[in-house]
Amino acid sequence: MKIALINENSQASKNTVICNALKTAAEPMGHEVINYGMYSAEDEAQLTYVQNGILAAVLLNSGAADFVVTGCGTGEGAMLALNSFPGVICGHIEHPLDAYTFSQINAGNAVALPYALGFGWGGDLNLQYIFEKLFAEEPGGGYPKERAVPEQRNKKILDSVRAAAFRPLPEILKELDPELVRGALAGKHFQEYFKRDCKDPSYLEIVSRYTK
Repeated sequence: MKIALINENSQASKNTVICNALKTAAEPMGHEVINYGMYSAEDEAQLTYVQNGILAAVLLNSGAADFVVTGCGTGEGAMLALNSFPGVICGHIEHPLDAYTFSQINAGNAVALPYALGFGWGGDLNLQYIFEKLFAEEPGGGYPKERAVPEQRNKKILDSVRAAAFRPLPEILKELDPELVRGALAGKHFQEYFKRDCKDPSYLEIVSRYTK
């Protein structure tokens, strides 16, 4: 599984810590972590949490990533931004138990963490434990296990409701401020990683409109 890491500007200084914790937890399980930045608070491309939502939606809908790890100061803004787009189910995660139950019950494909809350001594370990529980098992297995069947049924119902509620992402992108989208795709390594990993050729053409 390809896991994309995205940081917005208020918490960009923690990118290295977050990336190290994510790689320590996920790579031994066979997952690949792709760090889309921001890499530091001084990056030329300054992402807002709203732009995190745009970038996450492009990565997930194009197949360039299978899962997105993001966040902001509280995690709430990033979670709301990601859930504004089709093809994205983002959970708000503060603790390892949140991570495990979100994976097993909701089987989403993105998480938003509150990087400014409680990030003192041991903050890096809490991140690592969160990521370990998030990717410990195949998602959607249910918790508790005896609830697996109704939970899986509810997840299918949720997917059908979301499919009816959202328009296709390309249509949405056309109606957004082009500069907002351009900024979301302006990261230092975005074009390199996206061209390498994108599975839907139509998104290469869509993205090219904003990255010339």
